[in-house]
Amino acid sequence: MYPSVKKVHPNNNFILLIVFDNGETGLLDMKPFLDIGVFRRLKDKKIFKQVKVSFDTIEWPYSIDLDPEFIYQNCKSCK
Repeated sequence: MYPSVKKVHPNNNFILLIVFDNGETGLLDMKPFLDIGVFRRLKDKKIFKQVKVSFDTIEWPYSIDLDPEFIYQNCKSCK
């Protein structure tokens, strides 16, 4: 079982600061995904910055979301 997302903060350059419910924090670089399907919409920084926590994951407008397991596996740990 993967931890749930507790907080998310969009940083510059399409990077998200993620806080998990187990106390861990990480950085998720979204740049590699911005040319894939619905994630193309996130190239608009106004849309990207509208990210929010939804249940145990994150979402943006237009029903764009990520699987919490994907988030946890792809976050680089903040130490």
